[in-house]
Amino acid sequence: MLTVRDLAQACADLSATRSRSAKVARLTALLRGAGGGDIGAAARWCTGDAAKHSLGIGPAQVRSALHTPPATAPTLTLAEAAARLEDIAGIAGAGSKAQRTRSLAELFSLATEPEQQYLARLLVGELRQGALESLVLDAVASAFDVPQASVRRAQMLRGDIAEVASIARTHGRAGLDALKLQIFRPLLPMLAQPAADLGDALAQLPQPILEYKLDGARVQIHKQGDAVRVYSRQGNEVTAAVPEIVTTVAGLPASELVLDGETLALAADGRPLPFQMTMRRFGRHSDDPDVRARLPLTVFCFDCLALAGETLIDLPTHARHRALTDALPPSLVIPRLIGADAGRAQGFLQSALAAGHEGLMAKDPEATYAAGGRGSHWLKIKQAHTLDLVVLAAEWGSGRRSGWLSNLHLGCRDGAGGYVMLGKTFKGLTDKLLAWQTEELLAREITRDGHVVLVRPELIVEIAFNELQQSRQYPAGLALRFARVKRYRDDKTAADADTLDTVRALFARQVAYRQDAAAAGLPHAASA
Repeated sequence: MLTVRDLAQACADLSATRSRSAKVARLTALLRGAGGGDIGAAARWCTGDAAKHSLGIGPAQVRSALHTPPATAPTLTLAEAAARLEDIAGIAGAGSKAQRTRSLAELFSLATEPEQQYLARLLVGELRQGALESLVLDAVASAFDVPQASVRRAQMLRGDIAEVASIARTHGRAGLDALKLQIFRPLLPMLAQPAADLGDALAQLPQPILEYKLDGARVQIHKQGDAVRVYSRQGNEVTAAVPEIVTTVAGLPASELVLDGETLALAADGRPLPFQMTMRRFGRHSDDPDVRARLPLTVFCFDCLALAGETLIDLPTHARHRALTDALPPSLVIPRLIGADAGRAQGFLQSALAAGHEGLMAKDPEATYAAGGRGSHWLKIKQAHTLDLVVLAAEWGSGRRSGWLSNLHLGCRDGAGGYVMLGKTFKGLTDKLLAWQTEELLAREITRDGHVVLVRPELIVEIAFNELQQSRQYPAGLALRFARVKRYRDDKTAADADTLDTVRALFARQVAYRQDAAAAGLPHAASA
């Protein structure tokens, strides 16, 4: 049976090492010491989350609890602490806030001072372990001697690392591999990595399936009988906000479906409206007929994950696409090109751009559906390079930007639970965005260093840039050239940020492109 002290010590050990293998080994040892009653909480807490859902505990309540006299000896078990937090989350009704504050103080009274500090950082999201899910999944595989692929597939299907760890401990590989897709339980989405350009994508995937890359909101749609539910990229149900999608899918003949796609707002001529316009609809918690009339949403599907009771995620892409075209009319399927040579592929890219879309997706026709880290089975091709990066800090502006946090410090995930800086930018920020980001960043402030405000790494910003260049200034050895803010991604979390491996791979392809262009005597070879 694990104690809160065990988790606090593991957290300290993880923070003291940068080695991924050492982190996995430490997590493995911790999970092996867990019992059936606390393995789930141990796995979840190691990712930096205290619970799968909101506990209704704010920073002010945590600060108040820290004034509680601590216990003199470490006797608080993980199971008891997790159970008390669940009880606190269930408090509702009149006076619930005061009751949660009292109950949290009672919990903290059972913890020693180091344990109190650990619990406080866990509850306010300051453990610096929010990007550790991949490490914990590897540790689950190691601790219970099951393949990593089985663990990651189970996590895709369940989206709950506590449940996955419990199944691995109790039933091993057989239990994990027996998991099936469940209707109305969203899967984690499959992701893509950027390609340098169309030529780079075709070099990596010589016979890809090409699709338009839409600048919309990712949706996963589940249908069973007459019931339809729609989920966001993060797995949150958004059914009430998108009635036109519900109506469209409810009218399909298939009795059971799980679809992956994008929804976006279109202008009267069929061209896509800016992403922010789509989010005015998609970001709402409920339907507003007036807003819907002004900004109707259209859905385009690009994958079929289940059909008529059969789970399709383990089938190759081309088989899932056949199921998609069998189940849906052409108007609901994203434009696609199969088996094209370079010339036709270039023409398809130009048609996507001419229609107002971002570019293309290139997909391996033999790949199964695998969520989690971005892989080379799906590649995204855009006119300008973009990366999804985390805001690590910001600098106070001067002149007309005085009083606003302006210059952003940008980082990617380092693959070991932390972040590595790639550069700064203050370009692309409107006055409205400056005001918004100042408020949001100050709400996440950790500390200050002169005119720099360091923040919790929670906000994701999509950064456009011309190219990557070698740099001695940043630990990664790479920096963004001519970086500018394209938009904030409120549909993504820090766990969705691009990784250092992705950035390095893009730089390597950029270098290869320049070398090939120079050898061919092409002009502007540096502008890969």
